[in-house]
Amino acid sequence: MTSAPEWNLSQKVGAAGVVAGFGTWAGGTFRSLRVRNYRLFATGQIVSNTGTWMQRIAQDWLVLSLTNSSTAVGITTALQFLPMLLFGLWGGVLADRYPKRRTLIFTQSVMGLLAASLAVLTLTGTVRVWYVYLIALLLGFATVVDNPTRQSFVTEMVGEKDLRNAVSLNSAIFQSARLIGPAVAGVLINAVGAGWAFGLNALSFGGVLTGLVLMRPHELFPAPRIARAKGQLREGLRYIAGRKELIWPIVLVGFVGTFGYNWAIVLSAFAKNVFHHGAGTYGLFNTLMALGSLAGALLAARRTTTRLRLLVFAAIGFGALEIVAALAPWFAVFAPLLLVIGLVGMTFNNAANTTVQLAAAPEMRGRVMGVYMLVFTGGTPIGGPLIGWITETYGARVGLVVGGAVAALAAAAVGGILYRTRRATPPAPVPDAVEAPAAPRA
Repeated sequence: MTSAPEWNLSQKVGAAGVVAGFGTWAGGTFRSLRVRNYRLFATGQIVSNTGTWMQRIAQDWLVLSLTNSSTAVGITTALQFLPMLLFGLWGGVLADRYPKRRTLIFTQSVMGLLAASLAVLTLTGTVRVWYVYLIALLLGFATVVDNPTRQSFVTEMVGEKDLRNAVSLNSAIFQSARLIGPAVAGVLINAVGAGWAFGLNALSFGGVLTGLVLMRPHELFPAPRIARAKGQLREGLRYIAGRKELIWPIVLVGFVGTFGYNWAIVLSAFAKNVFHHGAGTYGLFNTLMALGSLAGALLAARRTTTRLRLLVFAAIGFGALEIVAALAPWFAVFAPLLLVIGLVGMTFNNAANTTVQLAAAPEMRGRVMGVYMLVFTGGTPIGGPLIGWITETYGARVGLVVGGAVAALAAAAVGGILYRTRRATPPAPVPDAVEAPAAPRA
């Protein structure tokens, strides 16, 4: 029998091991937070993203209240994404041309002012639906510059060594806000109205702006800026087209984002028409997706390498899981699958983002991320209506199968192309030992 002193000693050693193990795990998962500039940025993003999700819910509810039309809600969403579809490439050029921290201070200030304007209009009772349309359009134009700048600014805060971790933590922050923001918005709308949700979102931009202002510029890793010149957009497109490690991940992101990420359409149809439940079930489905995505982001934060192979397999798995979920006969099978789909989908997202950023030259990163964000979000006005029509005509199961099949087939095709390219590329010749130059003497 173990004596009391021995038991106490083993207990202390075990506790110390647990603490040390947790510290190692946390240090790997959250290592980017050791960087002061990124810590300031992440703190502001937690507040701001929560406010953004609040505004999304409140904006849709406001438009629906003003018009009693789902089509009007769709128009609002389309107007917010339309500038990215039309001008997203130019946003990447501007991200490479101007200092990213100052650019973000400008774009975030504009977004905050737009939210404040919508709050004032709503709270004073003077809001009209075309006001909401105009503010959504202006917000889309601000996003054209903000998105590629914010994405490429991550490298300047943490350097390439911790880029994978920082991108994953950004995703975790976004998914956490996705869990909190809609719930808070629902309470506010029911209690005091949508206007207060817009007002709180306007205030939330103060967190981001404070973090950007308090950053230490000398601790950044600034990318070289390009001078204003003609042909910089074409130069960026040629640069992407000439590199398989850029063009094929971006192509794959375009297919998966356009056809596989139409959850607002598909999940609402499953809740209402397949399982014959109400809005509460639709909310549950979104929560499960967000929880799975959050888990995927935290797991990705521990990853130290990212290969194209992971990107392809994650996309194939994502599409296959969508097909399996579409064929799930019971609610008890469908709902848990959403957790796994969220996890695998986030694995794909993070792998694609870090692969593209690390493969791009620093002076090209803004333009590369402009194209990346264009295909990722700009496909929504195309894929959304198409998957919506298929879902409405043939049912939610068919809509989800089509989206998953396109994602999986596109991933398989890209994987095949990359495999053939790799086999066709001969290995670099090894210099003969005799002809190799001698090492310089100390």
